[in-house]
Amino acid sequence: MKNDPVLIEVPEEIYSERLLLAVPPSGIGPMLHEIVAESMDRIQPWLPWAQEQPSVEECEARMRRGRAKFILREDLPYLIFDRDAKGRRLLGGTGLHRMDWGVRRFEIGYWIRSSAERQGYVCEAVNALSDMCFKVLGARRLDIRADENNARSRAVAERCGFTLESIVRNESLSPAGEVRNMCVYVKLA
Repeated sequence: MKNDPVLIEVPEEIYSERLLLAVPPSGIGPMLHEIVAESMDRIQPWLPWAQEQPSVEECEARMRRGRAKFILREDLPYLIFDRDAKGRRLLGGTGLHRMDWGVRRFEIGYWIRSSAERQGYVCEAVNALSDMCFKVLGARRLDIRADENNARSRAVAERCGFTLESIVRNESLSPAGEVRNMCVYVKLA
């Protein structure tokens, strides 16, 4: 299997000025549980997995499944940590999803804990992940898909230099079951 994605070297850690993006480690469930609880009202309208507060065990299982998918190159989840000298604080998550390894197309997703909003962390994480994609993975295309009504997520895409390519009408259902339009932002190599 000449082009087997499992054989592609993908960094498990990505550093930026203030952040560390890292593949989910074992034992992170309690920290993830804490920040999801803090942020439920902010992420619930947009993220299907955040409709009910998961237990610590469910958070741990989700992270371990994420690590397994990373190894198989089926999904590339990263957690966002600050690099403060006093100790790393879990800020949120990002990653590469719905990948096409043949084309080298990746979709970037992201979320941040409520207490870390409006500090530029999401843009910094998206820029670090984008840079790695183009330089290390040879990406030809990166997408960010945001609900048309999610102004803050759309603003991240625009601040990071992604261009609105299309608005796909009636593309999916919101977590509440309402039909929604999806904005597709793109950055090309």
